[in-house]
Amino acid sequence: MKDKNSSSKLERVPTGIKGFDELIEGGFPKNSSILVCGGPGCGKTIFASEYIFNGAKKFNEKGMYVSFEQNSSSIKNQASQFGFNVPLLEKSGKVKLLSIPANNITRGSIEEIKSIVKKEKIKRLVIDSLSTLIINAPIYTTPSELSVKDVVGGNIVFSPPVIGDYVAKRFIYELIEELRSLDCTTILISEAAEKGEYITRDTLSEFACDGVIILNLQETLNMRRIQIRKLRSTIHPFRAREFELGSKGIEVKKDEE
Repeated sequence: MKDKNSSSKLERVPTGIKGFDELIEGGFPKNSSILVCGGPGCGKTIFASEYIFNGAKKFNEKGMYVSFEQNSSSIKNQASQFGFNVPLLEKSGKVKLLSIPANNITRGSIEEIKSIVKKEKIKRLVIDSLSTLIINAPIYTTPSELSVKDVVGGNIVFSPPVIGDYVAKRFIYELIEELRSLDCTTILISEAAEKGEYITRDTLSEFACDGVIILNLQETLNMRRIQIRKLRSTIHPFRAREFELGSKGIEVKKDEE
């Protein structure tokens, strides 16, 4: 059984999402890596966006949103629907948006992200999405020599499907370890597995990350649910909670029981 007193002494990074932080002792453990997983339309991007923009607006922390799927204009437009003035936050230096199209991912993409985080002292980071990054990360070396800097490269010789599952899993593990060492708290967005015993399609990130947050859209019930599947050094409920998407973003409902 976890010692609540010891876990509560950890420095926490609040998300600012209504009704959520109280479920995780006030926030994510500082410098942890958190996987936010779910299917299309369940609210993954909104959850991650709120984490970044609330950090800048409410907690005076610099954040960077890295997207391999959306351009900066799309992210800004979506954020404006929930009351965030992203251009103003960018101008103040509190928020940075970095959009890298999937077909432009190169050997230097990960190094660029790491360099910006260190240089600008970014404290909150979002990678959107891990799924796209893995699929489009070209391979140009042998499996025995793999590392993050080797997996993402411009000189394509072969890609993950050709050399198998090992390469993608090694890449995920190395990436998460490098992000964890950056002195910032990171959310990685991932697509959920359609079926089977694993939560994610890659089958590894759910084990490598410090926390796993599952978002679920139940269309027949017109309901969205959020579950904290894992969060190291934190006492948290396992029961899924209903949440709503309103004009002010996500609101996690209290458990009726």
